Formats: sequence, C-alpha cells, structure tokens
Amino acid sequence: MIRPFMRVLVFLFCFAGLAPAASGEEASSYMSEAFSENDPHLWLEEVEGDEALAWVRRQNERTLADLESDPDYGSYETAAMDVLTSKERIPYGRIRSGKVYNFWQDETHVRGLWRRTSLESYRDEEPDWETVLDLDALAEDEGKNWVFKGADCFHDKPSNSYRCLVSLSDGGKDAVIKREFDLEALNFVVDGFVTPEAKQDSAWAGPDTLLISTDWGEGSLTESGYPRVVKRWKRGTPLSDAVELLSGDVEDVGVWPYTIEMSDGRILSCVEESDTFFTSTHWWIPEEGAAPVRIPIPSKSGLGDVLGKWIFILLKEDWTVGDEAFLSGDLVAFDLAAFIETKSLPAVELVFRPSEVQAVNSVRVAGEIALLSLDDKVTGQVLRLEEVEGEWRVGPIDLPGRGQAGIAFADEDETVAFLTYEGFLTPDSLFEFDTETGRIGLLKSLPPKFDAGGLVVEQFFVESTDGTRVPYFVIHREDIAFDGETPTLLYGYGGFQISLNPGYNGTTGRLWLEKGGAYVLANIRGGGEFGPSWHQAGLKLNRQRVYDDFIAVAEDLIARKFTSPAHLGIMGGSNGGLLMGVMLNQRPDLWNAVVVQVPLLDMLRYHLLLAGASWVDEYGSPGVPEERAFLETISPYHNFNPEKEYPVPFFVTSTKDDRVHPGHARKMARLFEEAGLPFLYYENIDGGHSAAANQAERARRNALEFVYLKRRLFDEKESGDE
Repeated sequence: MIRPFMRVLVFLFCFAGLAPAASGEEASSYMSEAFSENDPHLWLEEVEGDEALAWVRRQNERTLADLESDPDYGSYETAAMDVLTSKERIPYGRIRSGKVYNFWQDETHVRGLWRRTSLESYRDEEPDWETVLDLDALAEDEGKNWVFKGADCFHDKPSNSYRCLVSLSDGGKDAVIKREFDLEALNFVVDGFVTPEAKQDSAWAGPDTLLISTDWGEGSLTESGYPRVVKRWKRGTPLSDAVELLSGDVEDVGVWPYTIEMSDGRILSCVEESDTFFTSTHWWIPEEGAAPVRIPIPSKSGLGDVLGKWIFILLKEDWTVGDEAFLSGDLVAFDLAAFIETKSLPAVELVFRPSEVQAVNSVRVAGEIALLSLDDKVTGQVLRLEEVEGEWRVGPIDLPGRGQAGIAFADEDETVAFLTYEGFLTPDSLFEFDTETGRIGLLKSLPPKFDAGGLVVEQFFVESTDGTRVPYFVIHREDIAFDGETPTLLYGYGGFQISLNPGYNGTTGRLWLEKGGAYVLANIRGGGEFGPSWHQAGLKLNRQRVYDDFIAVAEDLIARKFTSPAHLGIMGGSNGGLLMGVMLNQRPDLWNAVVVQVPLLDMLRYHLLLAGASWVDEYGSPGVPEERAFLETISPYHNFNPEKEYPVPFFVTSTKDDRVHPGHARKMARLFEEAGLPFLYYENIDGGHSAAANQAERARRNALEFVYLKRRLFDEKESGDE
C-alpha cells in the first residue's frame, strides 16, 4: 500500500559551491536592506490579480515572440509532440479481476481516456480497448478543463465488483473533486459519493463507507493548507453528517486516512497524522466510538503492505526494540494480527538490510510473495522476497542490464505483477512476472524515440567540498573531442529523498542528444540514491552540501573537458528550481544557460505561500532565528545582486500551480527586469505543478526550453566563444 501522505506530497519532483559563502554574505546585506521586511513585489503573489496577470502576459508575449520565431522552434515542437503523443508508448496499467486498466492521452484524446482490456488481450500488440471514461467528452459536456488525477477503487469480493472514486482537477491543480464511478455500469453513480473541490484524500472502509479528510470549513486546515480532520462518511448521508474520527494539530502538515486489509479480509481504518514532512504518527481506529490506538512505529518510517501475518515497515531512522537494534534504511516487519489483539507492539524482525551503496525504494505484495525494489549504486533492480521456514530470503528476478528496474504494478489479490526496465539509451520495457511460477516474460517494449547510435553512458564520482564522493551520469557521443566545447545540459534535484535514476527520455534524446549535446544527471545529496542518510545529510542548516555537490559535478565536467562554462547549461524544477536559483547566485560564472522550472525562490516567505509550510522540515523555518539566518544566505530572491553578471535565465511556471506559488518565479524575474538584465519568462495559465495540463502544452514547454538551450549553448559554439 502507498501511504496517503506520500501519495499526496511526493510531488516536488515535477519533471522530468566551491566558495559559496562569500557570494551569499556579499548579497545578504543587499537582501536585508531591500526585501527582508518590506517586499515591494507582493503584488506578484496575487495569483490572478489583474496587475500581476497583466505583467505575466507581457512577459509571455515577449518570450514567446522571441523563442517561437527561432527557425528551429517549429521542428522542436513537432518532434516533442511526436514523442509525447506517439501511439508507440507502453500503456502501463493495473489489473482488476483479470482486466487491465490504463489512462491514455494522445493528439485525439488530449485530456485522455480511462480504458480497459482483458489481460489476454493486453498481451497482444494491439489490445482491444474498451472506454471506461472519456475525459475530453466529460470536459466538453461540463464546461471544465478536467485533468484526470487517478481513481481509488474498492473491490467488493463477494460480488467481484468495483466502485471507484475518480479524482478530477480543474486545470491541473492539486485541489480535486471526487466522484463515485461504477466499473460495471461504466457511469458515475447517481446519488453516489461526491465531494466538493479541495486538497483532500479518502479511503474505502467498506462498500458503503468512506474515510475522508478534506476542507470541512473554517479551522479545519493546517498551516500548510491541507486537511487536519478525518471523518467517517456513510452512504446515503450528507457529507456534513460524517462522523469525526481524529483531528490533528494546525501545526501538522496534514492528516490522511488509509485502510489496511488483513489476510483474513478484515479492513482496518487508519489515519496518518503527518506531524512534519518526514515524521508521522499512525493511528488505528478500532471501531465505532472507540479511541484511536497509536501504531507504535518510529516517526521516521513508512508503513507498507501486508504479507500473510506480517506488515512491513521501512525505517528512516535507527530503532531499538528490546534487544534488537535496527538501522535507518532497514526493512523490518511485525505480526499485524498480534498487534490488533494486544494493542501493543509484538516482536519485530529484520527482513532486509541494504549495504552502504544500496537503498530500498519500496516493497510490494503480489499474490503470496513480496517484491523488493532496490537501488544499487543508483541503478535499479527488483528482488523476490518471501519467508521460507521462518527465514526471510531474497532471490533475483532476471531483468536486463544496469538501468532502472521497478515495480509498475503489484497487488495482493493478483498473482501477476508488472515490472519495468529502462536505461538512458534503452527504451522502456514492460515484463509480466508470474508470482506463482516465477516465470518472467517480455510483455511490451518500445522502439527507440531517438537515434542513440554513437552514444555512450558513463558514471563518475567526484569529491565534494567535505570529501563525500558524489556520483553522476554522463550521456555523450563516443567520439567527442574533450576540448571543452560540447554543449552540455546538467540536471539536478537534491531534495525530499527523491532519487534520480537512469531513465529513457524521448524528448531530451530527440531535442538534445541527437543534436550533439551531452546530458548529465547529478545524484547529489538531498536525494534518496543511497537511502535516508543521503537525504538527511542535506537538510536545513546542512543544505549548502547539496549545492556544493552540484558545483563539484559541474567543475569536474569542466576539468575533464567534457564542456566549459560557455557551453554548460543547467535545469531543475520545483526543489530543483530552488537549486537553479541558488546556482544563479553562487556560481553564475559556471553556466551560460539556466532553466528554472516551477521554482521556490523566496526562502523567507516560502512557508507562507500555498503548501510551503509543509516543507520546513526540509528547508528550515524562517521563524527560527538560526534557520532564518542560514536561509538568508541561500535564498535566491534575497541574494540577487543587480551588479552581478548573470547568465540569461529562463523562468518557467504555471498560474494554476497550487503547490509551489508562481509568485516565486514572478518576483525573481521582476528583479532581473528592474535591474535591466536580460531574462526569459513563460507562465502557463493552466497546467498545475507540471506547468502543462496536457501533452500539447508539454510539447510547447519542451520546445521553448530546448530552443533556449540551443541558442545559449550551441549557437554560442557556432559563433565562437565571447
């Protein structure tokens, strides 16, 4: 099972310094004089304010006129659209009672089709699809810009039928409405469950019962803007009559319902109280009117699937239980039925301990076994996990190469699981794994989306300023001259324990690698590539390590003569957009292009904007003097220096992003405008946190970004370094 908080909040990954202190200190005085107390640009935080949107439209018009006039823009957009809407895509899906459900978008179905086919037909090259829900038709009928945000379904096993809560977002926002859908009748249920628009979550506690956290009115949200009250809602009653089960604190990030199905079929009603972004308290609600019972696991841990009597826990901190000492990163388990009976923690067993270069991503139950997703030196593998004669054993599953392997689908009710494999130069493949026989077979694979002839992938390690060895991947032409003139795009994220692994990207391949550019993926601290410790090394006051790592990678690329500052560009989104903003200030000399996607940039007000308060466990709080003092040294908005020589940045954001406020990008771009410094800016009026609500918008955004990179890094090469 995927914990509800992570389902809602593992979102900051939206896409896909050697001497920093001096620059930070130099700029901090400018920051304190200009913006520390009285920010003159608060009007740009009015998301749909007339003055703010007028400014946005002026910037859009100027930027689009510039980039779309480039002679290569049309071919770039066509190529991106061809990749994104190609029918040669794997229709990933999940199995429900022998049918595979998939959500599909293409040039005809821009908003998408939710559809299904039999497992037997799914194995064919051209499956016979049946439409479940046509989002384009629904949007037209209802006059909404509906974006499909998934469906949570309840399996009524006696009748073998399903009822689903379909989540619909108007324009791509995180806020959704939920509407009950009947998978047998293929229509929305008349007088079924329907919720108002809100940032919300729900869980089925039975065929006629929902657990729901939503905006219940004044005082029901946390400081982060997420719900803090979970209620039980019975079919046939108004939402206002739902009965409160648990109320969290206003300082919590959010409070979320979930259920656990035991091996004997009992469904446990549970609540996750997310005290901070990385710590949670888990509660079991025994029955009507009973007080919640705390599930006694560490606050930094993830509760997982149930296999037989065992429930898995992935630890993100050390944990001592009696005489047993478990380590951060361990996978452990305890007897769930024993806990339910005694309401106290039973014996805990070690299931799997990763090595120093490994990290457990997830464990998923499939039929009578579990599947363990693991990173090993930043490449992925999937292992078979089961208890045999009282011992936990892992065994290999034969997947190709050293790329990224993962679990696309697994469910305790199904004996077939879907596994994936891809690499930087190897298109996605989907494998069918029979958990009963152990047979694995290639189900579907993609033809290449770009010409990878002559390209190679290498992994390097570089020492950061504190001696930590930081890995990075480089994809480049085998015959490059190592003369420092290869146009190179360096991508980074470095936060929220999100790993950047080898992956196939057709648009990057078509628009960048095919043109002769090199692509670099930096596995800097703050991510999850080597487990919880790799992430925790870059939290709060230690965040400069993340930036030092990124700079070290850039300087190593230059030292190896892959590229030079004139031909080196960087890109990152959301938390990676913050990374880009910091790099603009701390080492503007290292890059000639910076793509700043849906970024955080005002780190002294981020906690006051939209979901920002939920991230203080990652960045630190501007309300804590020591943490504020550090944030002042890195905040891109406050460290801007109008007298500094910056590369020309390209800011990309979205008006409808209700996760990271578009005011961040607006205000930083405004500083460039007031200083008379060149910059580009594009804000999609729809699109949500991805800055694109459909494939056409994604193709346009990709084309704009790569035309900008081409001009800055290729055209400079052709015209000679300045």
